[in-house]
Amino acid sequence: MGAETEFGIHTPGHSSFNATWLSTQVVHAYSLETGHRAAAGGETRWDYTDEDPLADARGWVVPRNEAHASQLTDEEQEVTAAQIALEGGLAEAADGTMGPLMMNMVLGNGARLYVDHAHPEYSSPEVTNPLDAVTWDAAGDVVALAAVRRIAATPGLPPITLYKNNTDNKSASYGSHENYLVPRHVPFPHLVTGLTPFFTTRQLICGAGRIGLGQDGSRAGFQVSARADFFEAEVGLETTIRRPIINTRDEPHATADKYRRLHVIIGDANLSQVSAYLKFGTTALVLDLIENNAVPDVEIMAPVGTLHAVSHDWQLRDKYRLADGRRVTALDVQWMYLEAARALAERTGAADPVTGDGHTATVLRLWEEVLAGLSGDVSSVAGKVEWVAKLELLQQFRDRDGLAWTDPRLALIDLQWSDVRPEKGLYHRLLQRGRMERLVADEAIGAAALNPPTDTRAYFRGRCIRQFGAQVVGASWDSVIFELPHQRRLQRVPTKEPLRGTEALTRELFDAHPDAASFLAALLGTPRR
Repeated sequence: MGAETEFGIHTPGHSSFNATWLSTQVVHAYSLETGHRAAAGGETRWDYTDEDPLADARGWVVPRNEAHASQLTDEEQEVTAAQIALEGGLAEAADGTMGPLMMNMVLGNGARLYVDHAHPEYSSPEVTNPLDAVTWDAAGDVVALAAVRRIAATPGLPPITLYKNNTDNKSASYGSHENYLVPRHVPFPHLVTGLTPFFTTRQLICGAGRIGLGQDGSRAGFQVSARADFFEAEVGLETTIRRPIINTRDEPHATADKYRRLHVIIGDANLSQVSAYLKFGTTALVLDLIENNAVPDVEIMAPVGTLHAVSHDWQLRDKYRLADGRRVTALDVQWMYLEAARALAERTGAADPVTGDGHTATVLRLWEEVLAGLSGDVSSVAGKVEWVAKLELLQQFRDRDGLAWTDPRLALIDLQWSDVRPEKGLYHRLLQRGRMERLVADEAIGAAALNPPTDTRAYFRGRCIRQFGAQVVGASWDSVIFELPHQRRLQRVPTKEPLRGTEALTRELFDAHPDAASFLAALLGTPRR
Protein backbone atom coordinates (compact mmCIF):
# COMPACT_ATOMS: atom_id res chain seq x y z
CA MET A 1 0.00 0.00 0.00
CA GLY A 2 1.02 3.61 -0.39
CA ALA A 3 -0.24 7.19 -0.66
CA GLU A 4 -0.14 10.12 -3.06
CA THR A 5 -0.52 13.67 -1.76
CA GLU A 6 -0.91 16.79 -3.87
CA PHE A 7 -0.12 19.79 -1.68
CA GLY A 8 -1.99 23.04 -1.89
CA ILE A 9 0.46 25.80 -2.85
CA HIS A 10 0.30 29.54 -2.17
CA THR A 11 2.59 32.57 -2.33
CA PRO A 12 1.37 35.09 0.26
CA GLY A 13 1.22 38.54 -1.29
CA HIS A 14 2.31 37.32 -4.74
CA SER A 15 -0.84 36.15 -6.48
CA SER A 16 0.57 36.61 -10.00
CA PHE A 17 2.97 33.67 -9.89
CA ASN A 18 2.19 30.63 -12.01
CA ALA A 19 1.35 27.60 -9.83
CA THR A 20 3.18 25.14 -12.08
CA TRP A 21 6.37 27.18 -11.94
CA LEU A 22 6.07 27.47 -8.16
CA SER A 23 5.69 23.71 -7.93
CA THR A 24 8.85 23.16 -9.98
CA GLN A 25 10.70 25.30 -7.46
CA VAL A 26 9.49 23.05 -4.64
CA VAL A 27 10.97 20.02 -6.39
CA HIS A 28 14.20 21.86 -7.17
CA ALA A 29 14.52 23.16 -3.62
CA TYR A 30 14.29 19.66 -2.20
CA SER A 31 16.83 18.36 -4.70
CA LEU A 32 19.27 20.89 -3.25
CA GLU A 33 18.54 19.57 0.25
CA THR A 34 19.58 16.02 -0.54
CA GLY A 35 22.73 14.35 -1.77
CA HIS A 36 20.76 11.81 -3.83
CA ARG A 37 21.21 13.71 -7.04
CA ALA A 38 21.15 12.24 -10.50
CA ALA A 39 23.58 13.05 -13.29
CA ALA A 40 21.23 15.74 -14.55
CA GLY A 41 21.62 17.66 -11.30
CA GLY A 42 18.89 16.15 -9.19
CA GLU A 43 16.14 15.38 -11.67
CA THR A 44 15.52 11.71 -12.40
CA ARG A 45 13.39 11.09 -15.47
CA TRP A 46 10.29 9.06 -14.76
CA ASP A 47 10.11 5.82 -16.73
CA TYR A 48 6.64 5.64 -18.30
CA THR A 49 7.36 2.44 -20.25
CA ASP A 50 4.95 0.19 -18.34
CA GLU A 51 2.24 2.74 -17.59
CA ASP A 52 -1.21 2.57 -19.19
CA PRO A 53 -3.60 5.00 -17.48
CA LEU A 54 -6.39 4.41 -20.00
CA ALA A 55 -6.76 0.69 -19.24
CA ASP A 56 -10.09 0.18 -17.48
CA ALA A 57 -10.55 -2.65 -14.99
CA ARG A 58 -13.98 -3.31 -16.49
CA GLY A 59 -12.30 -4.77 -19.55
CA TRP A 60 -11.53 -2.06 -22.09
CA VAL A 61 -9.04 0.65 -22.98
CA VAL A 62 -10.20 4.23 -23.59
CA PRO A 63 -8.94 5.57 -26.95
CA ARG A 64 -6.40 8.32 -26.39
CA ASN A 65 -8.30 10.73 -28.64
CA GLU A 66 -11.35 10.33 -26.40
CA ALA A 67 -9.56 10.73 -23.07
CA HIS A 68 -9.50 13.91 -21.02
CA ALA A 69 -6.05 15.49 -20.98
CA SER A 70 -5.77 14.95 -17.22
CA GLN A 71 -5.97 11.19 -17.77
CA LEU A 72 -2.80 11.03 -19.86
CA THR A 73 -0.48 10.57 -16.92
CA ASP A 74 1.93 8.47 -19.00
CA GLU A 75 3.06 11.54 -20.92
CA GLU A 76 5.95 13.48 -19.45
CA GLN A 77 5.03 17.05 -18.63
CA GLU A 78 7.16 19.55 -20.49
CA VAL A 79 6.86 23.12 -19.36
CA THR A 80 9.11 25.92 -20.50
CA ALA A 81 9.77 29.18 -18.73
CA ALA A 82 8.35 31.03 -21.72
CA GLN A 83 5.07 29.09 -21.47
CA ILE A 84 4.82 29.86 -17.79
CA ALA A 85 5.41 33.55 -18.42
CA LEU A 86 2.65 33.54 -21.06
CA GLU A 87 0.29 31.74 -18.69
CA GLY A 88 0.67 34.26 -15.93
CA GLY A 89 4.09 33.83 -14.35
CA LEU A 90 6.21 36.86 -13.62
CA ALA A 91 8.73 38.00 -16.19
CA GLU A 92 11.60 36.86 -13.97
CA ALA A 93 10.47 33.24 -14.49
CA ALA A 94 11.05 33.52 -18.23
CA ASP A 95 14.72 34.44 -18.16
CA GLY A 96 15.70 31.69 -15.74
CA THR A 97 16.99 33.99 -13.01
CA MET A 98 14.67 32.55 -10.38
CA GLY A 99 15.45 28.86 -10.57
CA PRO A 100 15.21 26.03 -13.13
CA LEU A 101 12.05 24.17 -14.10
CA MET A 102 12.35 20.85 -12.32
CA MET A 103 9.40 18.49 -12.77
CA ASN A 104 10.41 15.18 -11.21
CA MET A 105 12.64 13.66 -8.57
CA VAL A 106 12.93 10.09 -7.30
CA LEU A 107 13.98 10.22 -3.66
CA GLY A 108 16.42 8.18 -1.62
CA ASN A 109 13.54 6.88 0.50
CA GLY A 110 11.96 5.29 -2.58
CA ALA A 111 9.30 7.98 -3.00
CA ARG A 112 8.58 10.31 -5.91
CA LEU A 113 8.35 14.12 -5.71
CA TYR A 114 7.03 15.76 -8.85
CA VAL A 115 4.71 18.34 -10.38
CA ASP A 116 1.20 17.06 -11.06
CA HIS A 117 -1.60 19.32 -12.31
CA ALA A 118 0.17 22.47 -11.04
CA HIS A 119 0.70 21.01 -7.56
CA PRO A 120 3.78 19.49 -5.96
CA GLU A 121 2.96 15.83 -5.29
CA TYR A 122 4.68 13.38 -2.98
CA SER A 123 4.02 9.71 -3.75
CA SER A 124 5.16 7.51 -0.89
CA PRO A 125 7.09 4.27 -1.40
CA GLU A 126 5.36 0.90 -1.23
CA VAL A 127 4.92 -0.54 2.27
CA THR A 128 3.33 -3.68 3.68
CA ASN A 129 1.34 -2.43 6.68
CA PRO A 130 -0.72 0.59 7.78
CA LEU A 131 1.77 1.87 10.35
CA ASP A 132 4.49 2.09 7.72
CA ALA A 133 1.94 3.73 5.40
CA VAL A 134 1.41 6.44 8.02
CA THR A 135 5.15 6.82 8.57
CA TRP A 136 6.19 7.23 4.93
CA ASP A 137 3.17 9.41 4.15
CA ALA A 138 4.12 11.72 7.03
CA ALA A 139 7.68 11.67 5.67
CA GLY A 140 6.26 13.53 2.69
CA ASP A 141 5.28 16.36 5.03
CA VAL A 142 8.92 16.52 6.17
CA VAL A 143 10.00 16.68 2.53
CA ALA A 144 7.51 19.47 1.85
CA LEU A 145 8.67 21.40 4.92
CA ALA A 146 12.33 21.10 3.91
CA ALA A 147 11.50 22.54 0.48
CA VAL A 148 9.54 25.43 2.03
CA ARG A 149 12.43 26.23 4.37
CA ARG A 150 14.96 26.12 1.51
CA ILE A 151 12.86 28.44 -0.65
CA ALA A 152 12.41 30.89 2.25
CA ALA A 153 16.20 31.08 2.60
CA THR A 154 16.83 31.59 -1.13
CA PRO A 155 17.18 35.21 -2.30
CA GLY A 156 15.04 36.08 -5.31
CA LEU A 157 12.40 33.40 -4.73
CA PRO A 158 8.94 34.30 -3.45
CA PRO A 159 7.89 32.71 -0.14
CA ILE A 160 5.88 29.55 -0.70
CA THR A 161 3.44 27.96 1.71
CA LEU A 162 2.33 24.34 1.28
CA TYR A 163 -0.88 22.94 2.73
CA LYS A 164 -1.77 19.29 3.24
CA ASN A 165 -5.41 19.78 2.36
CA ASN A 166 -7.74 19.00 -0.54
CA THR A 167 -9.44 22.15 -1.78
CA ASP A 168 -8.98 25.88 -2.23
CA ASN A 169 -12.71 26.33 -1.38
CA LYS A 170 -13.14 28.01 -4.76
CA SER A 171 -14.42 24.85 -6.51
CA ALA A 172 -10.97 23.29 -7.13
CA SER A 173 -9.93 20.05 -5.46
CA TYR A 174 -6.61 18.24 -5.52
CA GLY A 175 -6.06 14.65 -4.63
CA SER A 176 -4.96 12.51 -1.75
CA HIS A 177 -4.96 9.02 -3.21
CA GLU A 178 -4.25 5.57 -1.79
CA ASN A 179 -3.03 2.47 -3.59
CA TYR A 180 -3.47 -1.15 -2.57
CA LEU A 181 -2.08 -4.25 -4.25
CA VAL A 182 -4.89 -6.75 -4.84
CA PRO A 183 -4.72 -10.28 -6.31
CA ARG A 184 -5.72 -10.26 -9.96
CA HIS A 185 -8.04 -13.24 -9.40
CA VAL A 186 -10.42 -11.11 -7.28
CA PRO A 187 -13.20 -10.08 -9.71
CA PHE A 188 -13.39 -6.32 -10.04
CA PRO A 189 -17.22 -6.26 -9.60
CA HIS A 190 -16.66 -7.80 -6.15
CA LEU A 191 -14.42 -4.85 -5.29
CA VAL A 192 -17.12 -2.42 -6.40
CA THR A 193 -19.86 -4.17 -4.41
CA GLY A 194 -17.76 -4.60 -1.29
CA LEU A 195 -16.10 -1.20 -1.19
CA THR A 196 -18.88 1.20 -2.21
CA PRO A 197 -20.83 1.16 1.11
CA PHE A 198 -17.58 1.23 3.04
CA PHE A 199 -16.12 4.19 1.14
CA THR A 200 -19.44 6.05 1.33
CA THR A 201 -19.22 6.01 5.13
CA ARG A 202 -15.45 5.67 5.81
CA GLN A 203 -15.15 9.44 6.13
CA LEU A 204 -16.53 9.14 9.67
CA ILE A 205 -13.28 7.61 10.87
CA CYS A 206 -10.77 9.38 8.63
CA GLY A 207 -12.35 12.55 7.24
CA ALA A 208 -10.23 15.70 7.61
CA GLY A 209 -13.20 18.08 7.98
CA ARG A 210 -13.94 21.21 6.02
CA ILE A 211 -15.61 24.62 6.30
CA GLY A 212 -18.30 25.22 3.68
CA LEU A 213 -20.72 23.02 1.74
CA GLY A 214 -20.66 22.38 -1.98
CA GLN A 215 -17.65 22.30 -4.27
CA ASP A 216 -17.07 26.03 -3.95
CA GLY A 217 -17.78 26.02 -0.22
CA SER A 218 -20.31 28.82 -0.66
CA ARG A 219 -23.03 27.27 1.51
CA ALA A 220 -22.64 27.79 5.22
CA GLY A 221 -21.67 24.91 7.47
CA PHE A 222 -19.08 22.35 8.43
CA GLN A 223 -18.69 18.88 6.97
CA VAL A 224 -16.88 15.67 7.81
CA SER A 225 -14.91 15.21 4.58
CA ALA A 226 -12.83 17.64 2.55
CA ARG A 227 -13.35 15.66 -0.66
CA ALA A 228 -16.88 14.23 -0.56
CA ASP A 229 -18.62 17.06 -2.42
CA PHE A 230 -16.31 16.65 -5.41
CA PHE A 231 -17.51 13.12 -6.25
CA GLU A 232 -20.12 12.77 -8.95
CA ALA A 233 -20.14 9.12 -10.06
CA GLU A 234 -20.23 5.65 -8.53
CA VAL A 235 -17.68 3.95 -10.82
CA GLY A 236 -15.35 5.42 -13.45
CA LEU A 237 -11.84 5.91 -14.82
CA GLU A 238 -11.51 9.66 -14.28
CA THR A 239 -9.68 11.23 -11.33
CA THR A 240 -10.06 15.00 -11.87
CA ILE A 241 -13.47 15.19 -13.58
CA ARG A 242 -16.64 13.22 -12.81
CA ARG A 243 -14.76 11.75 -9.87
CA PRO A 244 -16.03 8.26 -8.97
CA ILE A 245 -16.27 6.54 -5.60
CA ILE A 246 -14.59 3.51 -7.19
CA ASN A 247 -11.81 4.29 -9.65
CA THR A 248 -11.31 1.72 -12.41
CA ARG A 249 -7.76 2.50 -13.56
CA ASP A 250 -6.08 -0.84 -14.27
CA GLU A 251 -2.44 0.11 -14.02
CA PRO A 252 -0.85 -2.38 -11.61
CA HIS A 253 2.75 -1.12 -11.49
CA ALA A 254 3.57 -4.79 -10.91
CA THR A 255 3.28 -8.18 -12.60
CA ALA A 256 -0.02 -7.65 -14.39
CA ASP A 257 -1.25 -11.24 -14.50
CA LYS A 258 -0.79 -11.61 -10.74
CA TYR A 259 -1.85 -8.23 -9.37
CA ARG A 260 -4.08 -5.27 -9.83
CA ARG A 261 -3.58 -1.93 -8.11
CA LEU A 262 -6.69 -0.56 -6.45
CA HIS A 263 -6.40 3.19 -6.99
CA VAL A 264 -8.46 4.92 -4.29
CA ILE A 265 -9.15 8.60 -4.94
CA ILE A 266 -11.88 9.23 -2.38
CA GLY A 267 -9.80 9.77 0.77
CA ASP A 268 -8.89 13.03 2.49
CA ALA A 269 -5.33 14.17 3.14
CA ASN A 270 -4.77 13.31 6.79
CA LEU A 271 -2.46 14.91 9.30
CA SER A 272 -3.92 12.94 12.22
CA GLN A 273 -1.88 9.78 12.56
CA VAL A 274 -4.78 7.73 13.93
CA SER A 275 -7.11 8.84 11.12
CA ALA A 276 -4.46 7.95 8.54
CA TYR A 277 -3.79 4.61 10.24
CA LEU A 278 -7.48 3.73 10.20
CA LYS A 279 -7.81 4.87 6.59
CA PHE A 280 -5.16 2.39 5.46
CA GLY A 281 -5.82 -0.33 8.01
CA THR A 282 -9.58 -0.62 7.70
CA THR A 283 -9.43 -0.54 3.90
CA ALA A 284 -6.91 -3.38 3.96
CA LEU A 285 -9.24 -5.40 6.20
CA VAL A 286 -12.19 -4.77 3.91
CA LEU A 287 -10.10 -6.00 0.98
CA ASP A 288 -9.48 -9.16 3.04
CA LEU A 289 -13.26 -9.49 3.44
CA ILE A 290 -13.76 -9.19 -0.31
CA GLU A 291 -11.04 -11.70 -1.09
CA ASN A 292 -12.62 -14.19 1.36
CA ASN A 293 -16.23 -13.57 0.24
CA ALA A 294 -17.09 -12.33 3.74
CA VAL A 295 -18.38 -8.81 3.02
CA PRO A 296 -21.48 -7.78 5.01
CA ASP A 297 -24.73 -7.84 3.06
CA VAL A 298 -25.32 -4.12 2.65
CA GLU A 299 -26.08 -2.04 -0.44
CA ILE A 300 -26.68 1.69 -0.17
CA MET A 301 -29.19 3.29 -2.47
CA ALA A 302 -27.87 6.38 -4.31
CA PRO A 303 -24.26 6.12 -3.03
CA VAL A 304 -23.13 9.49 -4.43
CA GLY A 305 -25.96 11.42 -2.82
CA THR A 306 -25.46 9.48 0.39
CA LEU A 307 -21.73 10.25 0.33
CA HIS A 308 -22.51 13.97 0.27
CA ALA A 309 -25.22 13.65 2.92
CA VAL A 310 -22.99 11.73 5.31
CA SER A 311 -20.31 14.39 4.99
CA HIS A 312 -22.78 17.19 5.72
CA ASP A 313 -24.28 15.38 8.75
CA TRP A 314 -21.49 16.02 11.25
CA GLN A 315 -24.02 15.64 14.07
CA LEU A 316 -24.47 12.01 12.97
CA ARG A 317 -28.28 12.04 13.09
CA ASP A 318 -29.45 10.98 9.62
CA LYS A 319 -30.39 7.57 8.28
CA TYR A 320 -29.95 6.31 4.73
CA ARG A 321 -31.90 3.83 2.67
CA LEU A 322 -30.50 0.43 1.77
CA ALA A 323 -31.51 -1.67 -1.22
CA ASP A 324 -33.42 -4.10 1.04
CA GLY A 325 -35.58 -1.29 2.44
CA ARG A 326 -33.81 -0.81 5.76
CA ARG A 327 -32.80 2.65 6.94
CA VAL A 328 -29.50 2.83 8.77
CA THR A 329 -27.00 5.42 9.92
CA ALA A 330 -23.52 5.76 8.48
CA LEU A 331 -22.21 4.50 11.81
CA ASP A 332 -24.39 1.39 11.46
CA VAL A 333 -22.69 0.61 8.15
CA GLN A 334 -19.24 1.00 9.69
CA TRP A 335 -20.22 -1.27 12.59
CA MET A 336 -21.31 -3.92 10.07
CA TYR A 337 -17.92 -3.84 8.39
CA LEU A 338 -16.06 -3.87 11.71
CA GLU A 339 -17.98 -6.89 12.96
CA ALA A 340 -17.39 -8.76 9.70
CA ALA A 341 -13.68 -7.91 9.78
CA ARG A 342 -13.37 -9.05 13.39
CA ALA A 343 -15.14 -12.33 12.65
CA LEU A 344 -12.81 -13.06 9.72
CA ALA A 345 -9.71 -12.10 11.71
CA GLU A 346 -10.73 -14.38 14.56
CA ARG A 347 -11.41 -17.23 12.15
CA THR A 348 -8.03 -16.86 10.43
CA GLY A 349 -6.04 -15.99 13.55
CA ALA A 350 -4.90 -12.65 12.13
CA ALA A 351 -6.14 -10.77 15.21
CA ASP A 352 -4.29 -12.94 17.72
CA PRO A 353 -1.88 -10.63 19.60
CA VAL A 354 0.76 -13.40 19.77
CA THR A 355 0.51 -15.28 16.48
CA GLY A 356 -1.27 -12.67 14.35
CA ASP A 357 0.20 -10.19 11.90
CA GLY A 358 0.83 -7.49 14.50
CA HIS A 359 -1.47 -4.88 12.95
CA THR A 360 -4.92 -6.40 12.55
CA ALA A 361 -5.61 -6.43 16.29
CA THR A 362 -4.58 -2.77 16.60
CA VAL A 363 -6.69 -1.68 13.64
CA LEU A 364 -9.73 -3.53 15.02
CA ARG A 365 -9.25 -2.02 18.47
CA LEU A 366 -8.89 1.56 17.22
CA TRP A 367 -11.77 1.11 14.77
CA GLU A 368 -14.04 0.01 17.61
CA GLU A 369 -12.85 2.78 19.95
CA VAL A 370 -13.58 5.43 17.32
CA LEU A 371 -17.00 4.06 16.38
CA ALA A 372 -17.95 3.76 20.04
CA GLY A 373 -16.87 7.33 20.67
CA LEU A 374 -18.77 8.64 17.64
CA SER A 375 -21.83 6.71 18.82
CA GLY A 376 -21.72 8.43 22.20
CA ASP A 377 -19.50 11.31 23.29
CA VAL A 378 -18.03 12.50 20.00
CA SER A 379 -15.51 14.74 21.74
CA SER A 380 -13.92 11.65 23.32
CA VAL A 381 -12.26 10.82 20.00
CA ALA A 382 -11.04 14.34 19.18
CA GLY A 383 -7.45 13.23 19.74
CA LYS A 384 -7.85 10.48 17.17
CA VAL A 385 -10.31 11.61 14.46
CA GLU A 386 -9.18 14.62 12.45
CA TRP A 387 -12.58 16.07 11.56
CA VAL A 388 -13.65 15.97 15.21
CA ALA A 389 -10.46 17.73 16.31
CA LYS A 390 -10.91 20.42 13.68
CA LEU A 391 -14.60 20.85 14.55
CA GLU A 392 -13.80 21.30 18.25
CA LEU A 393 -11.20 23.97 17.42
CA LEU A 394 -13.62 25.84 15.16
CA GLN A 395 -16.39 25.63 17.74
CA GLN A 396 -14.09 27.18 20.35
CA PHE A 397 -13.59 30.21 18.10
CA ARG A 398 -17.31 30.33 17.29
CA ASP A 399 -18.25 30.27 20.96
CA ARG A 400 -15.60 32.77 22.01
CA ASP A 401 -16.21 35.34 19.27
CA GLY A 402 -19.79 34.58 18.24
CA LEU A 403 -18.77 33.64 14.70
CA ALA A 404 -21.23 32.37 12.10
CA TRP A 405 -20.17 29.47 9.87
CA THR A 406 -19.87 32.00 7.03
CA ASP A 407 -17.28 34.11 8.86
CA PRO A 408 -14.10 34.23 6.74
CA ARG A 409 -11.99 33.87 9.86
CA LEU A 410 -13.17 30.29 10.21
CA ALA A 411 -12.09 29.56 6.64
CA LEU A 412 -8.64 30.91 7.50
CA ILE A 413 -8.48 28.66 10.56
CA ASP A 414 -9.43 25.71 8.35
CA LEU A 415 -6.62 26.61 5.96
CA GLN A 416 -4.08 27.18 8.71
CA TRP A 417 -4.88 23.75 10.13
CA SER A 418 -3.04 22.15 7.21
CA ASP A 419 0.04 24.42 6.96
CA VAL A 420 3.09 22.11 6.86
CA ARG A 421 5.14 24.51 9.02
CA PRO A 422 4.96 23.31 12.65
CA GLU A 423 5.09 26.84 14.02
CA LYS A 424 2.11 27.86 11.84
CA GLY A 425 -0.01 24.76 11.28
CA LEU A 426 -2.79 24.42 13.84
CA TYR A 427 -2.74 20.62 13.69
CA HIS A 428 0.94 20.71 14.60
CA ARG A 429 0.18 23.07 17.49
CA LEU A 430 -2.32 20.57 18.92
CA LEU A 431 0.12 17.72 18.37
CA GLN A 432 2.85 19.58 20.24
CA ARG A 433 0.43 20.15 23.14
CA GLY A 434 -0.47 16.48 23.35
CA ARG A 435 -4.02 16.95 22.10
CA MET A 436 -3.55 14.70 19.05
CA GLU A 437 -2.48 11.09 19.52
CA ARG A 438 0.81 9.89 18.08
CA LEU A 439 1.48 6.48 16.64
CA VAL A 440 4.89 7.31 15.15
CA ALA A 441 7.63 9.44 16.70
CA ASP A 442 9.07 12.43 14.87
CA GLU A 443 12.45 10.71 14.78
CA ALA A 444 11.02 7.74 12.88
CA ILE A 445 9.25 10.03 10.43
CA GLY A 446 12.42 12.02 9.87
CA ALA A 447 14.35 8.82 9.21
CA ALA A 448 11.66 7.71 6.73
CA ALA A 449 12.12 10.95 4.78
CA LEU A 450 15.68 9.80 4.03
CA ASN A 451 15.52 6.00 4.03
CA PRO A 452 13.28 3.52 2.20
CA PRO A 453 11.18 0.80 3.82
CA THR A 454 13.16 -2.41 4.03
CA ASP A 455 10.56 -5.04 3.13
CA THR A 456 9.50 -4.03 -0.40
CA ARG A 457 11.17 -3.21 -3.73
CA ALA A 458 11.27 0.42 -2.56
CA TYR A 459 14.46 -0.52 -0.72
CA PHE A 460 16.14 -1.35 -4.03
CA ARG A 461 14.92 1.84 -5.70
CA GLY A 462 15.88 4.09 -2.82
CA ARG A 463 19.25 2.46 -2.29
CA CYS A 464 20.04 2.86 -6.01
CA ILE A 465 19.26 6.59 -5.77
CA ARG A 466 21.29 7.02 -2.59
CA GLN A 467 24.30 4.97 -3.72
CA PHE A 468 24.37 5.41 -7.50
CA GLY A 469 22.44 8.64 -8.04
CA ALA A 470 24.85 10.02 -10.62
CA GLN A 471 24.31 6.94 -12.81
CA VAL A 472 20.52 6.64 -12.37
CA VAL A 473 18.84 8.53 -15.20
CA GLY A 474 15.34 7.12 -14.88
CA ALA A 475 13.13 5.21 -12.49
CA SER A 476 9.55 4.24 -11.78
CA TRP A 477 7.69 1.93 -9.44
CA ASP A 478 8.71 -1.04 -11.57
CA SER A 479 12.12 -0.07 -12.99
CA VAL A 480 15.45 1.63 -12.40
CA ILE A 481 17.46 2.85 -15.42
CA PHE A 482 21.23 3.27 -15.34
CA GLU A 483 23.57 5.13 -17.68
CA LEU A 484 27.15 4.03 -17.24
CA PRO A 485 30.23 5.81 -18.59
CA HIS A 486 31.59 4.42 -21.84
CA GLN A 487 28.44 2.38 -22.51
CA ARG A 488 26.18 3.39 -25.37
CA ARG A 489 23.06 1.64 -24.13
CA LEU A 490 21.06 2.36 -21.02
CA GLN A 491 20.55 -0.55 -18.64
CA ARG A 492 17.00 -0.96 -17.36
CA VAL A 493 16.48 -3.11 -14.28
CA PRO A 494 12.83 -4.22 -14.01
CA THR A 495 11.29 -4.39 -10.53
CA LYS A 496 7.90 -5.94 -11.26
CA GLU A 497 7.61 -7.96 -8.06
CA PRO A 498 6.80 -5.67 -5.11
CA LEU A 499 8.30 -8.06 -2.54
CA ARG A 500 11.59 -8.49 -4.38
CA GLY A 501 14.42 -6.03 -3.98
CA THR A 502 14.04 -5.96 -0.20
CA GLU A 503 16.87 -5.27 2.22
CA ALA A 504 17.08 -8.95 3.10
CA LEU A 505 17.56 -9.89 -0.56
CA THR A 506 19.82 -7.08 -1.80
CA ARG A 507 21.70 -5.38 1.03
CA GLU A 508 24.77 -7.61 0.77
CA LEU A 509 24.94 -6.93 -2.97
CA PHE A 510 24.80 -3.16 -2.42
CA ASP A 511 27.41 -3.34 0.33
CA ALA A 512 29.75 -5.47 -1.78
CA HIS A 513 29.61 -3.27 -4.88
CA PRO A 514 30.03 0.47 -4.16
CA ASP A 515 30.15 1.41 -7.86
CA ALA A 516 27.26 1.05 -10.29
CA ALA A 517 29.17 -0.92 -12.95
CA SER A 518 30.21 -3.76 -10.67
CA PHE A 519 26.81 -3.73 -8.97
CA LEU A 520 24.97 -4.19 -12.27
CA ALA A 521 27.43 -6.83 -13.43
CA ALA A 522 26.76 -8.85 -10.29
CA LEU A 523 23.02 -8.21 -10.37
CA LEU A 524 22.45 -9.00 -14.01
CA GLY A 525 25.14 -11.63 -14.35
CA THR A 526 26.94 -9.76 -17.13
CA PRO A 527 30.69 -9.18 -17.41
CA ARG A 528 31.91 -5.82 -16.21
CA ARG A 529 33.19 -3.48 -18.89
